[in-house]
Amino acid sequence: MPREVKFYNSISSRKEVFTPKNPNEVSIYSCGPTVYNFAHIGNLRSFLFVDVLRRSLKLLGYTLNQTMNITDIDDKIIRESIQKNISIEEFTDPWTKEFFKDLDTMNVERLEHYPKATDSVDEMLEIIDKLKLNGLVYEKESSLYFSISGFEKYGRLSKLDISGIQTGTRYDTDEYTKEDVRDFVLWKAPKDEKERSWDTRHGHGRPGWHLECSAMIRKIYSSGIDIHTGGIDLLFPHHENEIAQTEGAYPEETFVNYWLHCEHLLVDGQKMSKSLGNFYTLRDLLNKGLSPKSIRYLLISSHYRSKLNFSFESVENSKKSLARIQNCLDKLLSITNYEIPNKKATNENILKFEEEFLESLSDDLNTPKALGIVFEAVKTINSEIENYDKDLALETIQFFVTIDKLLSCLEFSATDSIDEKVEDLIRRRAEAKKEKNFALADNIRQELTDMGIILEDTKTGVSWKRK
Repeated sequence: MPREVKFYNSISSRKEVFTPKNPNEVSIYSCGPTVYNFAHIGNLRSFLFVDVLRRSLKLLGYTLNQTMNITDIDDKIIRESIQKNISIEEFTDPWTKEFFKDLDTMNVERLEHYPKATDSVDEMLEIIDKLKLNGLVYEKESSLYFSISGFEKYGRLSKLDISGIQTGTRYDTDEYTKEDVRDFVLWKAPKDEKERSWDTRHGHGRPGWHLECSAMIRKIYSSGIDIHTGGIDLLFPHHENEIAQTEGAYPEETFVNYWLHCEHLLVDGQKMSKSLGNFYTLRDLLNKGLSPKSIRYLLISSHYRSKLNFSFESVENSKKSLARIQNCLDKLLSITNYEIPNKKATNENILKFEEEFLESLSDDLNTPKALGIVFEAVKTINSEIENYDKDLALETIQFFVTIDKLLSCLEFSATDSIDEKVEDLIRRRAEAKKEKNFALADNIRQELTDMGIILEDTKTGVSWKRK
């Protein structure tokens, strides 16, 4: 039986008990990448929030049917593909592959569905059919627009008062000022003969950005869904417009029951910007020698509804926090000779920590509280571990197995754990040499030698092997 969960629902602005439409399967849709470049670390935080949601609900006993879209057509993509004189497929396919590489590097679980916008045009046209029948569409210069004045519930998610909005004031671009409220485009007439477009019953053109998500949800789930997630910057206008066009087309249905939004990521206390020199992709961070696990730990350690300040110091602190957990686990694994338990723990203290960990996650995915429980457990275990026999160590390892279903950062294999430590020491030695701290570099090399590791400095870098 799944555990009771509470989520802060953006549409009601309060925590609510989560009740899925189908108790046997939770339907979730998350706004995914627009594939025109590498994802930046703000995007990664949003994608990792989806991973935390998924892993938490599974830990809490739920079965999931989850989707993240791939936006493979929008103004930026069209502009770039025309400049390069290639099709949008040729332009977006490599970026889509890079997106999945980032997910794999960050140990993000794959979802059930990753639909592309360009594969859902038929569903977009069907929504326009319904909206036309309901009197919510008008045409201007061969493009079709949604009239927000005809949808009385517009503004319910973003808490906007649209009583003074003048109908007919419209936007036909995918990139516009978030504070401005205007009718939005559903189907866009092409402005360039090279622009990708479709010949349809609604004219020659291509879909507006907002319509794409509603159509992909319709295609996969055939109706409304339990949970919709995205970054806080998407709440308005994107998610507000999704509600309007979907419930405008299908007024008998509730489009989404629970809206969950992830807050912004800051870098050194400021908004991330190329002009400020604080704009980073995952590759940028890896090229600076940062560990993927430390990055992942940092990005999931704050509550998803709190702003997260990224800094190189915070990554270093995350690395140390993760090492504290791993060191405790390594002590337990050494007692069991790296044997992994295959049954649920029965020890009362271990069960208490596990219960508190899961209760924290069931309270609106409170990862800071859950990690606090982990460190309380680590402190207790470290203080008592001299008295552990193999059976108690095995039961305690089971707790770490549970928490790693969320963290996905721990190592349970002797070889893997040692390899991780060796790579970390080699990175630290390289940094010491770069800073001309040769005494530290020599000390690290000696530490590796004592571990039975032989280093070989070559022109292309450092390689290592065991004695």
